[in-house]
Amino acid sequence: MKEDPRLQFDQLGYYLCKKVFNQQESNLFEHEFDKIITQIKKGNENPNARWGSPLTRKLEKNNSVVIHTHNVQSYSSNMLKMIQNKKLLNIVESLIGPDIILHHTKLFMKPPKIGAAFPLHQDWSYFPTKKNTMIAAVIHLSDSEEKMGSLRVIPKSHKFGKIESSDGHTKNKKIHDEYDLKSAHPIRAKKGDVLFFHCCTIHGSLSNTSMKNRKTVLIQLYSGKDFIIDNNNHTNVQLVLKGWNHHARRNNVENIFS
Repeated sequence: MKEDPRLQFDQLGYYLCKKVFNQQESNLFEHEFDKIITQIKKGNENPNARWGSPLTRKLEKNNSVVIHTHNVQSYSSNMLKMIQNKKLLNIVESLIGPDIILHHTKLFMKPPKIGAAFPLHQDWSYFPTKKNTMIAAVIHLSDSEEKMGSLRVIPKSHKFGKIESSDGHTKNKKIHDEYDLKSAHPIRAKKGDVLFFHCCTIHGSLSNTSMKNRKTVLIQLYSGKDFIIDNNNHTNVQLVLKGWNHHARRNNVENIFS
């Protein structure tokens, strides 16, 4: 029986698709990933994007690190090809429809032994949309095992809708009194797999305690029939990956944060 991405996504709030990218593609994108890491480490900026949340203080070391940068497509044309991959976008279309807008991408690398943890949170807090169509696609460019600080989700939590103050920086009784990272469902993924999840799905990750780097690129996407209701100065690329942007106007495409 053929797997139905939309059915699982609607029921659980997430969908893990195996082997979206083949070995050759995955190796190419991992190579580009590594080049980006090397380049940003040479800069004057601090690439460590560890949250340092009080919610994860006991779950990670004081010197925890997660290497991060936005918008991998600004570094590499091959990374742009990754985002425009037909198989990837066909899955996205099955989840949010034929009009697909890129909001932004993020690179995350959790180094061995000190890879930082991420507290349980909802993504909508950072880039809410009117119709709640924002989804994440997490491209795994390495295997992701539990000891590597794999992403963890609370199944069906998207059905709670938007929970106020759910950004993970402070304790939220509706989230953190009911759930914790250790009991959340771990996503065990292989290189080339992609995890899709709803903007209201509660998720986070534990620290990387393994001897391996955990490498992921997160893509945030929303429907071209939807629009951001509070940009909050967050990067919003508004690149149309498929279909049409029904809310594009002169004043909102001339001031895109990049």
